[in-house]
Amino acid sequence: MQNQVNLYLNYIKYQKKLSDNTLESYTRDIRYFCDFAQLNGLNSPSEVSLTDLLRFIRELESQKKSNATISRIIASIRSFFGYMYDERIIESNPTRQLQSPKIDRKLPEIMTIEEVDILLKTPDESTATGLRDRAMLELLYASGLRVTELISLKLESINLNLSYVKTSGSQNDRIIPITGAATQAIASYLENGRVHLLGKDNESEAALFLNVSGSQLTRQGFWKLIKAYAKQAQIEKCITPHTLRHSFASHLVLNGADLKSIQEMLGHADLTSTQLYLELSKDQLRRVYEKTHPRA
Repeated sequence: MQNQVNLYLNYIKYQKKLSDNTLESYTRDIRYFCDFAQLNGLNSPSEVSLTDLLRFIRELESQKKSNATISRIIASIRSFFGYMYDERIIESNPTRQLQSPKIDRKLPEIMTIEEVDILLKTPDESTATGLRDRAMLELLYASGLRVTELISLKLESINLNLSYVKTSGSQNDRIIPITGAATQAIASYLENGRVHLLGKDNESEAALFLNVSGSQLTRQGFWKLIKAYAKQAQIEKCITPHTLRHSFASHLVLNGADLKSIQEMLGHADLTSTQLYLELSKDQLRRVYEKTHPRA
C-alpha cells in the first residue's frame, strides 16, 4: 500500500499544492490508517472494505479520540480513496458510505478591543526585539494573517507607501490593506530594529521578521512570544496567534464589514468558514447587551 500512498502524497503536494501544515496533517492521518491496515493483513487499497473502515473508526473511538480528530482522519482517508478511485487504481470507493461523527461546533476565543489594545502595547519598544514584536502583533491584528504566513513574509511583501501586505497562501496570493498603526510599527522596526538583529553575516537575509541570530523567526518562536506577552498583559484568556486572527475578523463583522471582503482577506476558500465570525459577533453582541442594558 505504501506505493499508492506515496503517489497520493506527491499528488497533493505538487499538483494540489497544499500548505505544509495541511500536507503534514494528511500524511500523518493516512500513515496512521496504513499502520492499522498492515496489522490487519490489508496490503493494498483495493482490499479495504467499508467494514474495515468502520473497524478502524471503532479503534479510534476506543483510544478516546475526539470527534473532531476522527472527522479529520476520515476526511483524509476519504480524499486518499477518492484519488485512488479517480486514478482507477481501485474499482470502488469504500469511503462513499462512510459517515463522520457529529461535531459540536465550538466558537473560538476572541479578544475584546481593549484586550487587543493592551496586548499590542506590551512589547518594550526601546529594544530591537520589542520593536519587532510590536510590529508583528500590529500586523497580525491588522491583517488576520495565519502565523505561518506572518513569519514567511519577505521584505518585498510589505508596501509601506500604500499600506498593504502581500502573502502567498495555500490557494492563491492575497493583497491585504493594513492599518496606519501597523504601517508605522513596521517602519520603526525596519529603521531601528531589524538592522540590529540582522548582523554582518546575514545581510542577504530576505525574511522580514528575524530572530536574535539574524535568521527568519520560527512559528514556535512566535507562539512563545505571544504567550509571554499575554501573560505579561495579565490577559486571562488562552491567547494564540490564531486568537488575533479570529479577533481581527470578528471585530470587522461587528463594525459592519461584509463577509465576502473578510473571506478574501482571510484567504478562505469557502464562505462557510467565514460565516463563523457572524455567529461570533452575534454571541458577543448578546453578551454586551446582557451586561450593559438596564433591563437585560
